[in-house]
Amino acid sequence: MLDQMSAAPGQPVPAACGDWAATKAAYRFFDNPRVTRAWDAGRPFCCDRHALRGERGPILILQDTTEFIYSRAQPGKIGFTKTINAGRYKAGQPNVVTLCGVLMHSSLAVTLDGTPLGLAAAKFWTRTKFKGTWTLKRHVNPTRVPIETKESYRWLENLRQSIALVGTPERCVHVADRESDIYELFCLAQDLGTRFLVRVQTNRLAAAPAGAEQLDGAHRVFSQLSAAPWAGRHYVAIGQDETACVHVKFAAIQTLPPVGKQKRYSPQLLTYIQALGAGKRKCFTR
Repeated sequence: MLDQMSAAPGQPVPAACGDWAATKAAYRFFDNPRVTRAWDAGRPFCCDRHALRGERGPILILQDTTEFIYSRAQPGKIGFTKTINAGRYKAGQPNVVTLCGVLMHSSLAVTLDGTPLGLAAAKFWTRTKFKGTWTLKRHVNPTRVPIETKESYRWLENLRQSIALVGTPERCVHVADRESDIYELFCLAQDLGTRFLVRVQTNRLAAAPAGAEQLDGAHRVFSQLSAAPWAGRHYVAIGQDETACVHVKFAAIQTLPPVGKQKRYSPQLLTYIQALGAGKRKCFTR
């Protein structure tokens, strides 16, 4: 059955199976209560602890979310992912399209040379229970909502699951985009003794540098990083024939939690890295 479906990716089950007998057998397989996601989706791609122990050096844990979008007349039968603006009708009314499907947040373990070792964690869900989140933000300060009740809690869950599988948190470096710029994630990584590299999007509060007066709201991470001197240059190979040069600076900054979370979380000493090259500027924290 796996051979038939892999040979026809994206096709409906009857078209992939080829005949009615094989189609019924596939549906019986899917309906079997002994078949779970941990078996059919996780195990073939899951990291092997013995293989991880055979690798030396740090292990990169790459986190990101993938959307599986399905075209159906009744989105509720499958699950809600999001709505998009598909332009306007000829009469001028907006054409809002509801997308349905499943979302997967996965953590892929790779070596420093890019060799994939398998999935260290995976979470599947739909946004039925999170529909209307943007409307809620108009009335509630998101920083005062517990992270455990948010959809972004998946970043923390995958971090925990990845460390539990690898078994050596000090070897893990969790890499993610700006959506994972979450203060709770920084605190959890510190508590579990692991490392991370996150693309920064929030100009957080920072403690005043040594010798400077601490003023309410006067000190931010980006201003302190801008004052740091450039440390040098780094060359990055792009493909086989090109090399990019970026200017790099870094600074260890005492970062304060958001105002609504200061009673629950403590300040964190984070290292911020800024890379500037070809007119583009990016900032990371670790």
